[in-house]
Formats: sequence, structure tokens, C-alpha cells
Amino acid sequence: MKDFLQYLLSLIVDHPDEIKIEEKAFGENTLQYIVSANQEDIGKIIGKGGKIIQSIRNVVKILAVKENKQIRIEVG
Repeated sequence: MKDFLQYLLSLIVDHPDEIKIEEKAFGENTLQYIVSANQEDIGKIIGKGGKIIQSIRNVVKILAVKENKQIRIEVG
């Protein structure tokens, strides 16, 4: 899941080598991903009105449901 998220984000940003994703587990089925990136890329990840990050969350959520997991993605 983390690798897939890294791949998606690398397609959007100008500095893919600066993307860092921290994974935290909450129980067996809940994961939180905290994404940090170059300041210039944060706006691209979030998108106008949060549309890009919401779309990324939706795609990752589809994969998570298949694995019986809950996923949270935070950008900071």
C-alpha cells in the first residue's frame, strides 16, 4: 500500500525523490500514512479545493477495502 501511494504521488510532483511517507499502525486493520514532500509540491498533492488528495484517498481506500483495512492519509 505504501509503495502504491509513493508511486501515485511521484507521478504528480516535480521532486519525487523528496517524498517521504511515514506509516503508523493503529490496531490490526487501521493504518495512517503521513506524507511529506518539497514545499513546492504540497499544493500539487492537495490540489484545488483538496480534490487531488481526495482522489488519491479514494483510490487507496479501494485497495484497502480489498485487504480489509482502513487507511488515513495526512499531508504535512
